Amino acid sequence: MGRTVLLYSVFVVVTLLSVSLVKAEDAYRYFTWTVTYGTASPMGVPQQVILINGQFPGPRLDVVTNDNLIINVINKLDAPFLLTWNGIKQRKNSWQDGVLGTNCPILPNSNFTYKFQTKDQIGTYTYFPSTFMHKAVGGFGGLNVYARSVIPVPYPTPAVDFTLLIGDWYKTSHKALQQFLDSGKSLPFPDGILINGKTQSTFSGDQGKTYMFRISNVGLSTSINFRIQGHTMKLVEVEGSHVVQNTYDSLDVHVGQSLSVLVTLNQSPKDYYIVASTRFAKQVLTATSVLHYTNSQTSVSGPVPASPADQIQWSMNQARSLRWNLTANAARPNPQGSYHYGKITTTKTFVFANSAPLINGKQRYAVNRVSYINPDTPLKLADYFNIPGVFSLDSIQSVPSDGHAFLATSVVPVSLHDFIEVVFQNNENAMQSWHLDGYDFWVVGYGSGQWSSASRTAYNLDDALTRHTAQVYPNSWTAILVSLDNQGMWNMRSAIWERQYVGQQFYLRVFNPNHSLANEYDIPPNALLCGKAVGRHS
Repeated sequence: MGRTVLLYSVFVVVTLLSVSLVKAEDAYRYFTWTVTYGTASPMGVPQQVILINGQFPGPRLDVVTNDNLIINVINKLDAPFLLTWNGIKQRKNSWQDGVLGTNCPILPNSNFTYKFQTKDQIGTYTYFPSTFMHKAVGGFGGLNVYARSVIPVPYPTPAVDFTLLIGDWYKTSHKALQQFLDSGKSLPFPDGILINGKTQSTFSGDQGKTYMFRISNVGLSTSINFRIQGHTMKLVEVEGSHVVQNTYDSLDVHVGQSLSVLVTLNQSPKDYYIVASTRFAKQVLTATSVLHYTNSQTSVSGPVPASPADQIQWSMNQARSLRWNLTANAARPNPQGSYHYGKITTTKTFVFANSAPLINGKQRYAVNRVSYINPDTPLKLADYFNIPGVFSLDSIQSVPSDGHAFLATSVVPVSLHDFIEVVFQNNENAMQSWHLDGYDFWVVGYGSGQWSSASRTAYNLDDALTRHTAQVYPNSWTAILVSLDNQGMWNMRSAIWERQYVGQQFYLRVFNPNHSLANEYDIPPNALLCGKAVGRHS
């Protein structure tokens, strides 16, 4: 009898354990990051940089789809600080977005713990500081989300994958750059290009094997062209989208964008240049690293491969060649193409035109004549606590209009589950790059000149890829479609940091009047309170 009871008890325990394993909650990953100043010489000149746990660039985050990330950030700088998670959707959770419209900054000698999930995402992303001009001196890093083992990816597992954080760089301190902008001046042209915080790095691999290069433009202002001497690149992923696997000799990567390529080491065993150079500027800055074959006896040699001679049209044609892989799984088992975005009727169209006006004698940047200013109280807190006078829902128009530019805290009201068309109209001679937090969107069209309703005939309504950052070429337009399925207060901004800092941004208030945890999480218990929200409780 006793033995029978014992066996039955073991059976019950094993059964319950098996059930719990099958239904186990997604993994939790815990990190503590201390943010400090340090000294580095990324361009041969000692300068102050921002370190995370003593590292420049910051630690690389390698996580798996649906992981829960708990990241305690301790600010040891002399100024308030925030990190934002570039491309992570923060599903129902704009409380963790890490920008001044949603979060109070982390004050010096204090901390804040971010809690978010990489829900239904895979791909190549980054994180970086969203406060002041901190991004100019570090605090950024790679954030790679790998697919769960039960979800296949549409390419063989590479031997190794390398993360390449590429961007323009200034020898000038971030405080001096901020003073430039605060005084009403524009930033000078950058001093150089860095790859992983250095002017030169080496990436080693075995002949005959295939490697993944995860490339992100973490710079402040300039597009880059990326290429590898003697090798072609098979594009496989762009900001979480599996793409049709075309092969390229070089790729343009604009500010804030990320992509992944496969490179097979199928050439003679020697060393080859890895090249990143600026695009669409009179001055060309170039950084080189080395692709080293482990059986190489020959150092890198020969002329550094040049970027394509053609500029705007070549780049626009390449952008149009990027297509969604409709049959590949996304982070879920269903194919990417199972959501027929091109057959959905849009609820509203917005045309947002950037400009560079002088306001009160200072250089500002604006959207539909409005140059954004950050209030003392984050918009998200003002909305949650019903605090009046912080932002306006009618300061920015849905289409461009004539008139003088002005300062305002602009918020665009939209409804949860709207399906909107957004056109970025660029009437300037400068390259633009636009980012939307909390979402990815379909980039359905690029065109020269002025957008009109007739431009829709050229839209790709079948296999346009989704991404979180879209370039807009000089004197041109870019059109995107967005399914507003993520309630919250979400930042739409220029990824060109000078422009963002001096006004080229606003917020989308994706709203549903019926409070439901199915739509949006409650305010977290550790939320920092500042401005007019001080002393209030959830």
